Amino acid sequence: MADVPLIALAGALVLLLVLSAFFSMAETGMMAINRYRLRALERTGHRGAKLASDLLRETDKLLSVILAGNTLVNAAITMIVSVITIDLFGHDRMVLGIATVVVAFLILVCAEITPKIIGARYPEQVALAASYVLKPLVKSFLWTLWIANLFVRCLLWLLRVPTESVAPQRLSIEELRILVLESGQFMPKKHQSILLNLFDLEEITVDDVMTPRAQIEAVDLEAPTETLLTQVTSAYHTRLVAYRGELGNLAGILHLRKVMHLLRAEELDRHALDELLAEPYFVPTGTPVFAQLQYFQENHQRIALVVDEYGELQGLVTLEDIIEEIIGEFTTTAPAKSQIYSWDRDGSALVEGSSVLRELNRKLGLALPLDGPKTLNGLILEHLQDIPDAGVALKIAEVPMEIVQTQDRVVKTVRLFRPPASDLAQAA
Repeated sequence: MADVPLIALAGALVLLLVLSAFFSMAETGMMAINRYRLRALERTGHRGAKLASDLLRETDKLLSVILAGNTLVNAAITMIVSVITIDLFGHDRMVLGIATVVVAFLILVCAEITPKIIGARYPEQVALAASYVLKPLVKSFLWTLWIANLFVRCLLWLLRVPTESVAPQRLSIEELRILVLESGQFMPKKHQSILLNLFDLEEITVDDVMTPRAQIEAVDLEAPTETLLTQVTSAYHTRLVAYRGELGNLAGILHLRKVMHLLRAEELDRHALDELLAEPYFVPTGTPVFAQLQYFQENHQRIALVVDEYGELQGLVTLEDIIEEIIGEFTTTAPAKSQIYSWDRDGSALVEGSSVLRELNRKLGLALPLDGPKTLNGLILEHLQDIPDAGVALKIAEVPMEIVQTQDRVVKTVRLFRPPASDLAQAA
C-alpha cells in the first residue's frame, strides 16, 4: 500500500508533463499559423479554423489561458517531484538539488523545446486541433482572466505602456511579393508571374513600355498617293499615327478599318484621310503604367502619344503594351518587337542598340540599371559620356559588352557576353 501514493504521484507527474507540452505546443502553433490560410479554411466552414480564428481575435485572453495553465502545471510538476524525492530519499539537500536540476531538464526538453519545435513545424495541424481544447478553457476561466488582466492593465498603466488595441499592420508591396514567391507550390507558375508583374506596375512608367519615337509606324499625309496606299496596305497595326511632313507635326490617329471603304471605292486621297483622323491622346513622360491603365479605361482609349515637358513626341504606348507587361507577350507582329533575345553557344548575344533594358534583363537574366536611360544605346552613351566607335569594349553592371556597329551617332549593334553567375547574383 505504501507504493500506491508514489505510483499515483508518478502518473500525475507524467500527466502534468503532457499538459505542459500541450500548452507549449498550442502556443507556438497558434502564433505561427498562416492567418491567410486560416481565413481560407474558415470560409470553407472548417470548425477548427473558426475556433482558431475566434481565439486569435482575442490574443490577450488566449495567451493568458496558455501562460496561466503552463505556469500552474510547471509549478505542480516541481511540487510533485519534491514530494517524491522527500518520500524516497528524505530531506537531503543535495538530493533535492539534483531533483531540481532533473525536473528542470525534463520540463525544458519534454515540455518546452520539443513541443515548440513540433508546433512550429506543423502549426496548422496543431492550432486547429488545440483550438477545440483552448476555446472551452478560455470560456471557463473568463472571470479569472478578467481579474488577472485587471492587474496587468494596472501594471501597464504604471509603466506608461498603452493598452489600446493596435490596428493590424498592412502588408507592403515587398511583403506581398515575398508572400507570392513563397506560395509557388500552391499556384501555377504563370499565375505567380502575373501577380509579380502587377506589383511592378507601381514602379514602372510609360517610358519603360512605350515604342520609341524612331520605331513608331506612322503615315505621312503629304506623301504621294501611291506612297500613302503602300503605307496603308502594308501596315502592321490597325491604328497609325498620321503626320504632315515630319513626325513632330502630328495630325491625328488613323484607324485602318475606316480606310477600307475608301480603298474599295478607289477614293483614297489626302482630303479623305483628313476626315477620318481621330484626335490624338497625349500623356506626359513619367506617367506610372498603372495610372495610365486607369486613364485608358476612363477615357475609352487604346493608344496614347507620350510627350515631354516641351510637347515633343517621345514615343507611343498602347493598351496592349501594358497588358503584355502583366501577362507577357501574346500577339506581336511588329518588326520592331520581333527580335528574339537568347544566348549563343559561346555565351554571347547580338542585340540592337535600341533594345529596351527591361526586355534585356527579363529575357537574358541580366541586372542592367533601369533608373536612367531606357535603351541599351542610351545606357552606353551615358556610361561613356561620348559616342563610341565600333570595337570598343566595356562593362556595365558586371555585363561585358562590345560595340559592333555605330551609325549616325547611335550605337546600332552590341554583342553582350554572359556574366559569371556570382557576378550576376551580386549585381542583382
